[in-house]
Amino acid sequence: MTKQALLCVSLVACTLFVFQGCKSDTAKDAKIEPVALLEPGEEPRAPLRYTIQDGTITTSTLELTTSAMATTTSGGAQIEKAPGLRVVVTSGPAVKLDDGNTRFDMQIVNAEAIMPPGVDPKVQNDLNRSASLLKKVRGWIEVDDRGIAEKSEFSHSMKDSEVPVRMLMTIVNARLSLARVMLPAEPIGIGAQWETTKDIKMYGFQMKQVDRYTLTDKVGDELKIDVDIVQTAPKQTLTFAEEGVEYALESLSMSAQGTVVLNLNALEGSAKAQGQSAEVLTVKTVEGTEKIELNTAMQLETRVRHEASKKKAAELEDAAKKGATGQEQ
Repeated sequence: MTKQALLCVSLVACTLFVFQGCKSDTAKDAKIEPVALLEPGEEPRAPLRYTIQDGTITTSTLELTTSAMATTTSGGAQIEKAPGLRVVVTSGPAVKLDDGNTRFDMQIVNAEAIMPPGVDPKVQNDLNRSASLLKKVRGWIEVDDRGIAEKSEFSHSMKDSEVPVRMLMTIVNARLSLARVMLPAEPIGIGAQWETTKDIKMYGFQMKQVDRYTLTDKVGDELKIDVDIVQTAPKQTLTFAEEGVEYALESLSMSAQGTVVLNLNALEGSAKAQGQSAEVLTVKTVEGTEKIELNTAMQLETRVRHEASKKKAAELEDAAKKGATGQEQ
């Protein structure tokens, strides 16, 4: 593996470490409460619950951009602006179940790489092809009125070897932390704080992430929430015998701060966040050993639009007309 390839691999890894993830341990379990309340906030306090109507549809656009400085033992420091990612996801129409939970379909309807100037055309084509394959991914999820996932199922395309799993997990974790906030069971007021913890596995590396939320404002069903995300990993080593490469992660830390605007009538919220990560990685190949220090800055934004389905809107309009007619009689 050449020094240039080592740098490229490390930059890609750094990009994905910013907001990556696999299956989260925060899914609801009969024996585990996934949300820990730290501060109940000011009076008056009340339970916060999602009130999703049948037929609700949400379309969200997620954009992620990063830049990084990589320092290697042989090549010195090099600053790179890595390709970003833009993804559009539709959720819904929502179906209210008898037990009070909400079930809705999810599908990635568009995905594209955001290219910085000067990217090699072949690299650009490969990244755009990988991003376009995300459009194969679809499935459904069932959540309770606190936004905690109870059940989910996704298409077999997620197991397709061509689907860029690392890109997909980047999207999944960002949405878990920012777009769909899990709410505490207890009544809370302005200033309340709560957190969730996730155990993440990526590239075989084990990491832990803590998401802390602070309720800063509430107007009707709209909430404004500050979020702080911290990710750490212990020292660990991975060996890929077939490739003849050994990766030794000496240290990794990531922190991000942002704001979520959450409508309790919508399936997802809008958010903006920025963060930074630091990583020290040693790579051993037949050509030698390379120590890489990575420092990355990232910006992430999600924008949402939600609406009721035409069918549901028509049903609500008919019901309103009937009610008005009944009152006139």
